[in-house]
Amino acid sequence: MTTESDHSLTDTHAHLDAAEFNADRDEVIKHARDIGVGTIITVGTGIKSIRHAIGLAEQYQDILVAVGIHPHAASTATEADITTIARLAEHPKVVAIGEIGLDFYRNYSPRDSQFKILQWQLDLAVQLNLPVVIHCRQAHDEMLNALRDWTSQHTERPSPGVIHCFMGDTETTRQYLEMGFYLSLGGYITYPVNRDAHDVIRSIPANRLMVETDCPYLAPQQYRGRRNEPAYVRYTAEELARIRGVPFETLAGETTGNARRLFGW
Repeated sequence: MTTESDHSLTDTHAHLDAAEFNADRDEVIKHARDIGVGTIITVGTGIKSIRHAIGLAEQYQDILVAVGIHPHAASTATEADITTIARLAEHPKVVAIGEIGLDFYRNYSPRDSQFKILQWQLDLAVQLNLPVVIHCRQAHDEMLNALRDWTSQHTERPSPGVIHCFMGDTETTRQYLEMGFYLSLGGYITYPVNRDAHDVIRSIPANRLMVETDCPYLAPQQYRGRRNEPAYVRYTAEELARIRGVPFETLAGETTGNARRLFGW
């Protein structure tokens, strides 16, 4: 595992259980390690996915796990599933509840189901004293309202969690930061179409910023249209350092230090 004094990177959001890695998962993990990724948080999206992720964490020292039900699966989730997640979260390498949230872009589950499953898992995070990993797509207003209500009832928590794959405007950024959330950025910041977001990216305080891949999705520009993998978090970090005008080593140290503080390893 990485230490806060070095400059290794942390991929704070990967899906290493995905079928896209079945043929070469070991090589993918080794490639990340060789390129300087000290820790990977692989994120479960349902019970089967969580079990696979925990199995990987047991196999590899540098993998940690987040456990949760993705909003896409909200319509089929039950209270029994939440009980199962609570039990799985007792594993020593589980560091967060996630990814959980709202997705009004795909709308694979009805919105009322998404809200219900989100609330169940927010309550579980408080019960287990774990941070949350939030998925939010085309639902920032609704998410801000839900999280504002939640955080206002639990002000004793040092940070409630992280907004994964964050792409919001200045006002949305301000509101998430005021609630204590970290913001995690992925390979999409390397896309030419997102140049207009650079001012927002520069406005995020250094102590609230993290990097991720969301692999196998959202490969950086150099690999766009192909499978993403944890090693490619380096391209995101390099672009983020360039946008913010800081040395790469500084950016790597800051983002890894932030991940360590939030996820507590």
